[in-house]
Amino acid sequence: MSEMDNPRQNQLLAMLPEPNYAYVSSLLERVEMCCGDVLCEPDEALRYVYFPVTGVIAKLYFTENGASSELALIGNEGMLGISLFMGGESMPHQALVVMPGYAYRLRRSLFEEEIERIGGQRSGALHGMLLRYTQALITHMTQIAACNRHHSIEQQFSRWLLMILDRQSGSEIAITQQSIASLLGVRREGITEAAGKLQQAGVIRYCRGHISVLERTGLEAQSCECYQVIKNEFARLRAINANPSPLSRPLVAITTYGRAKDLRKRYAFG
Repeated sequence: MSEMDNPRQNQLLAMLPEPNYAYVSSLLERVEMCCGDVLCEPDEALRYVYFPVTGVIAKLYFTENGASSELALIGNEGMLGISLFMGGESMPHQALVVMPGYAYRLRRSLFEEEIERIGGQRSGALHGMLLRYTQALITHMTQIAACNRHHSIEQQFSRWLLMILDRQSGSEIAITQQSIASLLGVRREGITEAAGKLQQAGVIRYCRGHISVLERTGLEAQSCECYQVIKNEFARLRAINANPSPLSRPLVAITTYGRAKDLRKRYAFG
């Protein structure tokens, strides 16, 4: 099997113990994802679950007046279709490919058959992994909501670029400023100004729908704490799956207001 045909390049699939992986991988289908492909419309019955490897999918919410806002990015750290695991048949969001690449998909009926198995090592491992991924995805989405409310466009733009870099290889990102503005739910002028500042600082180079990240550390310095909160939560997921234990202590995630002890002090909790 070539590196390009290895489902274990998806981190969720890579977490599965060998007996689980051997069974699930035999059911997977490799598919190309092109930029702009809509994998699922709001309230549309899901036909597949997707495990991205090199592409990136955005979950988008559209308001009644047609404005859009990104809720989450899904790359090789996760999967699209977790609502099937939670008992739903659809989701109220659009799933849009924002970075081209490929993914492995599993037909809905096969996925549901697998997660409904009771008892045995295979069921326990898969259920535990999906539960932890769901927790990480919830953290991702709630942190994005906080970021959109409290942080500047420049911080949001920097955080978004870092998240894209983490989900693809290389430091080149092919996307227009208008597309980024639509994903973040802000005006294009705001993205143009933010990109201009980062380019003047030597952090990125932007030209005709192509962004080159020149200095990642500088980009991290311009980003808000939301990037690290999300990254830490997915790292915790991987660590727990690598060393599963029912007695593992839950970690308190950093929030946009600081650590939990700072919250207790601010609001006189405890």
